[in-house]
Amino acid sequence: MGRVAATAVSALCLMIGMTPAAYSKDDRGRDDRRDGRDGIERHVIGKILRADYDGYSDDLLTAGLGAAGFAGPPPQAANTSSPTTEELRRIAIYNNYRALVDVSAGGGYGTLYGPLVGAGEKAQDRDGKIPGTEYLALLNGEDGGNSRVTVAVQIPDSFRPDKPCMVTATSSGSRGVYGAIGTAGEWGLKKGCAVVYNDKGTGTGFFDLENGKGYTVQGEHVEASGSSKPLNFQPRIPERELDRYLEDNPDRWAIKQAHSRENPEADWGTDILRSVQLGFHLLNRHFADEKGFRRITPENTVVIASSVSNGGAAALRAAEEDRRGWIDGVAVSEPNVNPKRDRSFKIQQGDGPALTEHGRPLYDYISFYTLYEGCAAAVPGNTRALQVCTDLKARGLLNEGTPAEAQKLIQDYGIVPEQNALAAFYWSVNVYQSVTVAYANAYSRASVTDNLCGFSYAYADATDRPAPLPRANAELAFAQSNGVPPTIGIQLIRNGVSATTVGGAAAPMADVDGAACLRALWTAGDRDHSRRGGGKSPARRLAEGVEDVLATADLRGKPTVIVHGRADALIAVNHSSRSYYGSALRQKQNIRYYEVTNAHHLDAFNAIPAFAAAYVPLHVYFNEGLDYLYDHLTKGDALPPSQVVHTVPRGTGVPTPPAITRDNVPPIAKKPEKEDRITFRESVLRIPD
Repeated sequence: MGRVAATAVSALCLMIGMTPAAYSKDDRGRDDRRDGRDGIERHVIGKILRADYDGYSDDLLTAGLGAAGFAGPPPQAANTSSPTTEELRRIAIYNNYRALVDVSAGGGYGTLYGPLVGAGEKAQDRDGKIPGTEYLALLNGEDGGNSRVTVAVQIPDSFRPDKPCMVTATSSGSRGVYGAIGTAGEWGLKKGCAVVYNDKGTGTGFFDLENGKGYTVQGEHVEASGSSKPLNFQPRIPERELDRYLEDNPDRWAIKQAHSRENPEADWGTDILRSVQLGFHLLNRHFADEKGFRRITPENTVVIASSVSNGGAAALRAAEEDRRGWIDGVAVSEPNVNPKRDRSFKIQQGDGPALTEHGRPLYDYISFYTLYEGCAAAVPGNTRALQVCTDLKARGLLNEGTPAEAQKLIQDYGIVPEQNALAAFYWSVNVYQSVTVAYANAYSRASVTDNLCGFSYAYADATDRPAPLPRANAELAFAQSNGVPPTIGIQLIRNGVSATTVGGAAAPMADVDGAACLRALWTAGDRDHSRRGGGKSPARRLAEGVEDVLATADLRGKPTVIVHGRADALIAVNHSSRSYYGSALRQKQNIRYYEVTNAHHLDAFNAIPAFAAAYVPLHVYFNEGLDYLYDHLTKGDALPPSQVVHTVPRGTGVPTPPAITRDNVPPIAKKPEKEDRITFRESVLRIPD
């Protein structure tokens, strides 16, 4: 069946480019350490593709859909069995934009944010479409490894070479290269800045192990053995080993973030810096023939590292690693940052108890949620969740085996009540389970054949058993997936557990065995990572992998803005932004932290009436944070003090909540009231209620 061999895809040249023609070999730059030419070309695999967009039929921001198109039905491929690269791009941009931004009526789209808000008359005429040029490239991973990174550099026609600015837009979650197009991408393009997108070595790097097929940088689904174009991921598995695995586990898929065996997160900061370097290289090539052109360098360019969630964490890591002055400032929202352990201060919200055990790594608290939230969320009549309580008690993981006991364990783990209000929903739709499985594999550098905790990825048929993925799903994976299953029909599978998936609605992680195994990888007693190398248990490898992604909070003096919603049920504020902010203050960094009440992690869920009634869009404050940072860098305006922004939910209505207004989302105050200020005194970071 054309199963793959062990060797990775070689750096093949792309034979077909976008129009107009892609870079030729002669276009590659020479050595210059200050404008991106110091050997960046050695990291490029194949050609750099180029496409020019007129802003009417197609564009940089909306792929020709316009603001109205984003709010409308999804675009379709004419032939789902053979979509064009243009169709894949359009569908990907549509899905990635809507995954991060609520475009429902009354939610703020078109009034508080969106392609037309603050964009000027020309944008109004084009329905928010932005003309310009897009370059697309595939870079090899650190040390030439398998975690290949897709980078897109967008240069709007409004870009001014005499007043250059650049914004990084690194994908959130595990999304593909356009994963931040609705957040940092939109903001940067409307400012006339070049935007550098980066999938940070995660992205939609899927690989069909049964048929030896993967994906190109443009999302084409091709056979690895016969492709003239490089793939963004192909697992390195000896052929006999793979054959043995597939005999017992047919129709399985490898996922780049989980199975590259290189822990991509460890290189997120480097990936961004390398992308910025490529951005300077392309800007100088793009404008080289213009009269009076002067070289665009970090010295004469405002560079902001930005994004949300995983992309926000990557921006912070890039600033920490930036020894050459590529980045001027950082503005991020809800960053999935894992700060190094710092017990020199405590965190106290209101009059509550002071928390010493803050800054737990993501894997620690997500695996904890995965294990206990099913029971914590149990209500009378929910037999599946109540069975989780019973199973946890039988394992000795609960004494009483009640939802109240499980809930108290979670709250005592540094989880704030506002965050925990949404936890049952996240567990029910498999958010925690998906993250835990993917990161267990990534951090432990596991191969798909390691069968870590018995989990794998495959399509599940009507009988809930692994089966071949339908062709249309496979062909459109680049455009429709979120990067980590469950997505596009690929589910989490517990190998050897008859008729049981944990990705479908029928059985989300009701199998306590799998959850307990994932948790044990963290709690195992052999997490001694003083020695490195092979031959270690998965638990020790995971501990080392987590250690490799911890952030220092030393931002090298770069002005930094962090925005976070208090009700974030995915990235815990006490273990991420609050802890990172406090550690940065201990190191006297120039940092501001704005915590927003009634805001959570995924604004797109606000399209659901119950969410719309209770929560406001955090995206409003992400944009404000960027605005404040930009004015600070370009005009010298002071950054507002750190504060809690108290918002007002829209409330219920018939049939939907009333439309949101500025009264619901008051701005970040330049001079906040004393009771709203976040303070740091006597080694206690105090967060107002």
